[in-house]
Amino acid sequence: MLTVSVPGFRLLEIEHLVCDYNGTLAGDGLLLDGVKGRLYTLAEKLVLHVVTADTFGQARAALAGIPLRLTILPPSGQDLAKAEYLKALGAERTVAIGNGCNDRGMLAAAAVGIAVLGPEGAAAVTLAAAHVVAPDILLALDLLAQPQRLVATLRR
Repeated sequence: MLTVSVPGFRLLEIEHLVCDYNGTLAGDGLLLDGVKGRLYTLAEKLVLHVVTADTFGQARAALAGIPLRLTILPPSGQDLAKAEYLKALGAERTVAIGNGCNDRGMLAAAAVGIAVLGPEGAAAVTLAAAHVVAPDILLALDLLAQPQRLVATLRR
């Protein structure tokens, strides 16, 4: 668990991290450099989840061996499915990271929603729904590894 008090925002008691795969953790189906090591580090504190449409069909192989729960969604209704997945975990105990339009609902519902400007860019509605916008996935994951960065960004 990750516990962080953010003045004027809330006390965060985070148990889960839910990430999109393509455009967030991966580019064109391939895990981005530096992501694997950061996921291993975060798995020591958080339960990791990847919820994806798996557009390129490579998520299972790319994430093999990393301690996480992978959920591959059907082609339709992904935005609702991702938000419902997060809510079932307990939105108040979950951080979500994504970039696509289908990530908007889960970022809005999460205790902290982080939008990333990945290799696919980011949907404007998702940026607007997020609590934090990071220039790439490595810096987004580092917000959790070094939570004082979250405090600096979210405090009021």
